[in-house]
Amino acid sequence: MPAFRIAPAVAAAFPDALIALVTATGLRGHEPWPHTATALDELERRLADGSWQPADETDPRIEAWHTAYRSFGTNPRRVRPSVDALGRRLAKKGAMPRINPAVDSYNTVSVRHGLPAGAFDLDRVTGDVEIRYADGTESFTPLGEPGTVETPKPGEVVYADTTGVLTRHWNHRDAHRTRVTEDSAHVTFVLETLHAGRDGDLLEVAADELRSLLAPHAGRTTVHHLNGARPEATV
Repeated sequence: MPAFRIAPAVAAAFPDALIALVTATGLRGHEPWPHTATALDELERRLADGSWQPADETDPRIEAWHTAYRSFGTNPRRVRPSVDALGRRLAKKGAMPRINPAVDSYNTVSVRHGLPAGAFDLDRVTGDVEIRYADGTESFTPLGEPGTVETPKPGEVVYADTTGVLTRHWNHRDAHRTRVTEDSAHVTFVLETLHAGRDGDLLEVAADELRSLLAPHAGRTTVHHLNGARPEATV
């Protein structure tokens, strides 16, 4: 079973960061997920009737990620944190993308709570996963672009395993290799905040909500947390 860890340098630079790891084993992605479909429809209905809006860059939850991106040399208005990009797309189009039930579940929870989220097919992960600064020698193949190879900039925060980079710019984009599909049976989902003191309770609510969407379609679900005091967890 792989371990997820925060590298000491990243933990020191972002001392109030908190990451929830929601792991589902025996996931059944080909069956109907009615609760996820309902959650998506409800979010779009609330947007349409004006009772809810996705968080934008004026919101402290998003602004914190913009500040973090700038700290490692990324322009967050050109390369946006995942939750920022997803919320902007929803606000513009009035509808969420439908990818597959597992991805739709974490996308819905992410944009509802204004927290970045992602996921990794653990059967495609090699070794352990570390949140660390890139050294400039790693390779990254973006989701949906299997013929493309990028090299993250030195100092950019990434998720990486022993083969390569799994996310660029901390949470901007996932890798093609570890993408979650209907066939993915063993998946770790991540939810993140940089301000646990302010948003830790919100992160807990979001993790519980995601787990409730996954549990009817999995043999087992677990939740672990990473922070500076607990920088490693085996999923």
